[in-house]
Amino acid sequence: MAGVRTAWTTVEDGDFFCPGCGGDRNYERRVGRRRLTVLGLPVATRGEVEAVVVCSSCDRHHGPEVLDQPTTTRLASMLRDAVHTVALAVLAAGGARSRTARLAAVGSMRAAGFTACDEEQLLTLLVALSADQATTGADLTDEPELRQALEPLSAHLAPAGREALLLQGARIALADGPYEEEELAALSTLGRALRIPVADVDQLLAAAPERS
Repeated sequence: MAGVRTAWTTVEDGDFFCPGCGGDRNYERRVGRRRLTVLGLPVATRGEVEAVVVCSSCDRHHGPEVLDQPTTTRLASMLRDAVHTVALAVLAAGGARSRTARLAAVGSMRAAGFTACDEEQLLTLLVALSADQATTGADLTDEPELRQALEPLSAHLAPAGREALLLQGARIALADGPYEEEELAALSTLGRALRIPVADVDQLLAAAPERS
């Protein structure tokens, strides 16, 4: 005769990574309001319920926090950008003087998906970054700059993934010989921006010459 039902209203839709399906899917974010019904007819409201995210494929309901997880497409894009940031930071710290290091950076970026990257493009970009630094004072190797660029990705990478990014930078720095002081400082800053414990950063950088 009497009961409580929830009326849902869709307030947003888009793409998300569904933890139920395990892939990128469409979603609807819905807000609900409880209503007291008598003989199937609503007669009074009984407050709001927590919003839910509903997968359009499996129809499972999730909490709104699932939208904080990037889609696999977005994650891949963030990873490419991170490789780009790491390579440029190492070169800006002194590696750009060596053609061997520049070519190592080109190889790293091509492997990450920047297939059109070449040495000339890299040099042009470094000149532009240097000019921007002279104008704004923003240095690509500064910790705040690197944290801003890398921390959004770091939160979603396993430790092994963060370490792999740092090792890519180490290989670029080592392409023309032992670390220079500026390169080592930049790599240490990259490690902190990637949320790698300081002791682990030191061990990784020390072991990198043997892995290169």
